[in-house]
Amino acid sequence: MKVPIKPIKKVLIANRGEIALRVIRACHVVGIPTVAVFSEADRSALHVRMADEAVLIGPPSPRESYLVHDRILEAAKISGADAIHPGYGFLSENAAFASRCRDAGIVFIGPPPEAIRAMGDKIQSRLRMKAASVPVVPGEDAVNEDTLEEAATRVGFPLMLKASAGGGGKGIRIVRSMSEIKEAFERARAEAEKAFGDGTVFLERLVEGPHHVEVQVFGDHHGTIVHLFERECSVQRRHQKVVEETPSPFVTPELRKRMCDAAVAAARAVGYVNAGTVEFLVDSNRDFYFLEMNTRLQVEHAITELVTGIDLVAEQLRVAAGHPLSFKQADVRQSGHAIEVRVCAEDPESGYLPSTGKIQELLLPGGPHVRLDSALYPGLEVTPFYDSMLAKLCVHSASRSEAIAVMRQSLAELRIGGLRTNIAFLARILRDPEFGSGVYDTGLLQRMSPPKDDPETDRLATIVAAVLRHADAETSRPSLKQNAGHGIDAWRSAFRHGAMR
Repeated sequence: MKVPIKPIKKVLIANRGEIALRVIRACHVVGIPTVAVFSEADRSALHVRMADEAVLIGPPSPRESYLVHDRILEAAKISGADAIHPGYGFLSENAAFASRCRDAGIVFIGPPPEAIRAMGDKIQSRLRMKAASVPVVPGEDAVNEDTLEEAATRVGFPLMLKASAGGGGKGIRIVRSMSEIKEAFERARAEAEKAFGDGTVFLERLVEGPHHVEVQVFGDHHGTIVHLFERECSVQRRHQKVVEETPSPFVTPELRKRMCDAAVAAARAVGYVNAGTVEFLVDSNRDFYFLEMNTRLQVEHAITELVTGIDLVAEQLRVAAGHPLSFKQADVRQSGHAIEVRVCAEDPESGYLPSTGKIQELLLPGGPHVRLDSALYPGLEVTPFYDSMLAKLCVHSASRSEAIAVMRQSLAELRIGGLRTNIAFLARILRDPEFGSGVYDTGLLQRMSPPKDDPETDRLATIVAAVLRHADAETSRPSLKQNAGHGIDAWRSAFRHGAMR
């Protein structure tokens, strides 16, 4: 069926923070007006200020604002938005919401609800992948108290109990013996029921020391599905990604081709349209297995943009309007190496407890091929209501070793004052010999060596601190005259006092 091309006139972004800004910028570049939605906690948020219009949708809690279908759809109606971009998280993989958008005549900038449903249920997605000849981890589909032990015997230990619905590491338990399985099953089922409203659990053989590698795919309404190569996502804490890079230093050209072909086959099996990601586990023998599909734009999409030169959000807008993809598979090339780190408001030294407060000082890194996606500004109040990620810092260089060096420099320059962050922890990861080797798996953070002094990073941090102290002291003087050379004077002062020697 031929899909008519229908220009999008106004986009409502059903999200907040840096991803809302990312979408707003992409829309403005192509001349599409935007509508921001915001909770009472986000009245002063940057995405509210940058959008052409903004609509209040409720109290701070996401369950009373960003996750309420009716309030998002009402905001679209009163603002005249004819399309909704869900970003990631919140309603981005909610098939019911995508269906309601379609029923209301609103373009959902993402896959069709049928594809979201097909890949949202992990048991059903496993069956579809088997039918499409995509490798899956050996396992047993939905189990209950009566079938649990028999199914575990067939799968063999060690194994994983996994929730069929949802994601984000919830409803997952590793089991190494039969004596553990009943308690683990009850915990996984209860956690899944609480998080997703569905306590269905299945079993998979545990892939020991796996690499987590994902493939970016993109489909249009005209039957074209392409891949944009892979991303290495093995630096994880509790199944949550911390550092991503592309190309994967572990993936060989032959493995890359097989995985990318399998990802395209997976997307084709569910009639996929728009941006999505097929995730795989890869064992030490470089055998790979389908893990899941994220039916949305990924947090880490920026590093794919850096190595391919393709604006994924602009392409989402194009495809949602009915246009064919602006590129073919043969046009997609990997150039150089890109790394992303997720800067979060949390304290790694205190069990990763979330940190809240007002950003009192902010110094951002710069230089060629440095990209910071954030919604930060001095005075911003970081609240406890939302995800702790503050920013995504990305770098791109000719080689992996150069990209690591640029990222280390950028982390040393980045300063967010007023609350605790994981910046120092990220710098440790970039210094770790195992990470540097490129041959690391999802257990890296558990094995990572304890903190130790790094003279270069300490020197750069000292420079930054000296500049900020000097600037604070100067701006507090009543007789201070603002002039264009003030910042340079601060650096000169720091040098004179030895911080830059």
